[in-house]
Amino acid sequence: MYDIFEKLCEQNKVTPYRVCKETGITTATISNWKAGRYVPKQDKMKKIADYFGVTVDYLMTGKEGLAESEKFNARDRRDITKDLDRIMGEIRNEEDGPLFYNGQPLDPEDMIFLSKAIEAALMDAKKKNKVTYNPNKNKTKK
Repeated sequence: MYDIFEKLCEQNKVTPYRVCKETGITTATISNWKAGRYVPKQDKMKKIADYFGVTVDYLMTGKEGLAESEKFNARDRRDITKDLDRIMGEIRNEEDGPLFYNGQPLDPEDMIFLSKAIEAALMDAKKKNKVTYNPNKNKTKK
């Protein structure tokens, strides 16, 4: 089972240490799992599965495919949040001038709507990119 975890780390370009740090799971848990001393408890398996956007069944058996590419892992959510914060920061700082709609500057409520629309667009782009640039899409199962 650890080999599936290792493969997910490699695919997502993260280290087991980083997964531990971001999920709150101790490195000792992962080390014991790697050494075959025990399998992490269900709640910890769920945290790891959620981190990678897979099911616990997949993490344990490798037989169930990855959760839909539309489901975002922690890294995807971080990327979307970072991009949204950058874009909205530029709008609020009026780097390219104030933002108007129908000749009126946007009020705070409209800024919230704009932020939600941009977030939805970023999420949609991420979904499409996960499908288009999926490194496993042309691999055959053995």
